Amino acid sequence: AARKEMGRDGMQDVDIVLTTRELIKLIKYVGLSFDHLPETEFDSPLGTASGAGAIFGTTGGVMEAALRTVCEKMTGKTLERLDFDDVRGVKGIKECTLDLGGRKVRVAVAHTLRNARILMEQVQNGTSPYDFIEVMACPGGCIGGGGQPIGTTNAVRRKRMAALYEIDRQLPIRKSHENPVIQVLYRDFLGEPLKGKAHELLHTTYQRVKKEYEF
Repeated sequence: AARKEMGRDGMQDVDIVLTTRELIKLIKYVGLSFDHLPETEFDSPLGTASGAGAIFGTTGGVMEAALRTVCEKMTGKTLERLDFDDVRGVKGIKECTLDLGGRKVRVAVAHTLRNARILMEQVQNGTSPYDFIEVMACPGGCIGGGGQPIGTTNAVRRKRMAALYEIDRQLPIRKSHENPVIQVLYRDFLGEPLKGKAHELLHTTYQRVKKEYEF
């Protein structure tokens, strides 16, 4: 979050980062009791979430969320089934091919840096067959990250994945592009996707940073 690419005009996009464990410690430290809090609406705009947003926390989730939108936008048809099983699970590299209105689209999902390196080397040497690649550094995605509760195993990761997919199934909105808050955001502020302000604020580039121990 502190990288120069993640900000503009001297202001960073992210002010502070808390891990899940740090948030839990903070809640305990201030003595916050959720049982005694009054019922209120979630904050806007971040309180209105879609199922597609919920599954971002697991490997393959970003890909699946994107595919729900891409498939409908490219074909002009409503998806009858929203679950993309080929990009789910704890396999290191997952891939699938979709037929979108007569065009074959190949996608790949990798988690852990070891698996990511395999796909990135294919991109670098020009042999990658994929149109879209999702990479998550942590095993299983964010649900297996270093800031999560200690004692994570593949069995625990699968349970966390299942919980996110259940949240997705229960939410009334399951596609990112159908989230009314996102629609207003683009209409009133960002403009057309991939252009102008939307491109400037939602896309970034990364430059290699020399580590302190490198000589």
